[in-house]
Amino acid sequence: MNKEQLQVLLMESLVSLKAKGVLENIPENIRLDHSKDKTQGDFASNIAMMLSKQAGCAPRELALMIIANFPDSAEVKKIEIAGPGFINFFMSQGSNALVLENIIKQGKNYGLSDVGAGQRVLLEFVSANPTGPLHVGHGRGAAYGATVANLLRGVGFEVDNEYYVNDAGRQMDILATSVYLRYVETQQFPDNGYKGDYIFDIAKTIKGIEKFDIFNGACKDEKDGGDKEKHIDDLIANCKSQLGHDYKKIFDLAIDSILGDIKIDLAEFGVQYQQWFSEQSLVNSGLSKKTVKKLQDSGHIVEKEGALWFKTTDFGDDLDRVVVRDNGMHTYFASDIAYHLEKFERGYDKIINIWGADHHGYIARVKASIQALGYNPDKLEILLVQFVNLIRKGEKVSMSTRSGSFITLEELRDEVGNDVARFFYILRKADQHMDFDLDLAKSKTNENPVFYIQYAHARICSVLAKADGNQVPDLALLDNEYEQALIKQLSCYADTLKNAALNYEPHVLAYYLRDLAGDFHSYYNNSEFLIDNKTLQASRLQLVIAVQQILQNGLGLLGVSAPEKM
Repeated sequence: MNKEQLQVLLMESLVSLKAKGVLENIPENIRLDHSKDKTQGDFASNIAMMLSKQAGCAPRELALMIIANFPDSAEVKKIEIAGPGFINFFMSQGSNALVLENIIKQGKNYGLSDVGAGQRVLLEFVSANPTGPLHVGHGRGAAYGATVANLLRGVGFEVDNEYYVNDAGRQMDILATSVYLRYVETQQFPDNGYKGDYIFDIAKTIKGIEKFDIFNGACKDEKDGGDKEKHIDDLIANCKSQLGHDYKKIFDLAIDSILGDIKIDLAEFGVQYQQWFSEQSLVNSGLSKKTVKKLQDSGHIVEKEGALWFKTTDFGDDLDRVVVRDNGMHTYFASDIAYHLEKFERGYDKIINIWGADHHGYIARVKASIQALGYNPDKLEILLVQFVNLIRKGEKVSMSTRSGSFITLEELRDEVGNDVARFFYILRKADQHMDFDLDLAKSKTNENPVFYIQYAHARICSVLAKADGNQVPDLALLDNEYEQALIKQLSCYADTLKNAALNYEPHVLAYYLRDLAGDFHSYYNNSEFLIDNKTLQASRLQLVIAVQQILQNGLGLLGVSAPEKM
């Protein structure tokens, strides 16, 4: 019997009490938890404490009535009351055996459900500006987003992954101008240009474009006593005016090169997207302008000092926000409003954005724009991913994106491998800072959770390769403490998967797999599998086959392999 079936029986008991006038209302969802302590049974419920007030009696008294009205079931061995009124359920040996049978029968589909009922979800994540390669910080968002998508699909949602390509605006112009500066091989370089080696690599592919003095007439840089922002804007203006159509060639070359590398990097990391959405398409289609006009017509935009301001304070934001500058240029925020309007118009049931934690202040204004455009802002969920520190030999590795001194995602994957990177990135709750310990990640010890889990799977494969599997098992023989611990852990898998998916918490599944591996290693170290008692041998093999299947299922959802040998 699984958790859902036990909940049905518990609901029948409550319905019976309602018919007798003991209860007036029954909650739609009855909380039932897996017990952590085996002395407290397999499942526990606090329902008696929740409903005792309306029943007009003490929780323990109501618990007694719930037990008295509980339907007979051969799979429930006994029910006890604990503490102030918890109800503990002890399942029969036959019920536990059914868990193993279901896992083996359902195989890779075990634990999957239709909780999502086919609801369509748009999940946007990473969406790093194509101004350079993905670094280790982007890797965390990539691993988290891809795993959340897998989990949601596992519980019945239809999920489309989307990458929003910021291929318009000032940062792209700074990128193109940085590439041109490397092309002309000038000794001068602006403080806020892009300095990474990849800029030189792109510049080397340019052929036959005019070289001119890009600094002629430009404001001085900050290091020379000038204004660094005006300096780079002047260089951009010079590039555009002098190069004409050739400027667009450099612009497209830079973006196509970097975006192409990003796509390859993510694909090799096991991260797939259904859509790559171009910011420039919002400009080309006129949607950005139409969206601003729509907000103007509804009275949500005012003009101040030549610029257009969206009155986000009307929706709880701390400040109003500029959408069109006094020079007529649309801000990034204007594009984001148009992008979210376009998202909502596609008709998804749920829209999820995964952003870096530094975008926390952006949430209120985006939600304000959705509400102002007549949509429900609660339909949009924004999940934040905190920063990553790389740790090597106990010391933090320093990184700076603009200067080009950073560790790329590709370099990290080459050093520790995809499996370790995917697992380590989701091992902590996404909104918590994480230290990525490179030395631990590369270690072949039990302290490395990836090695520990994969080694459990490889051990099982080794056992099964040596076994004669022709005997008929008797699962009632699986009654020692290690076997009972494993069966209890296996019975928690489906519930763990559902909770991890619905709460967007892949680390919950990661920790579950580590615990399951720990229980198996304890069993392996204290038991024999190839024994004279062939019925007991077959039973133990059934148990380890079930463990193997759950390890495969769980690791697969996390984007991690389950090797047969190590």
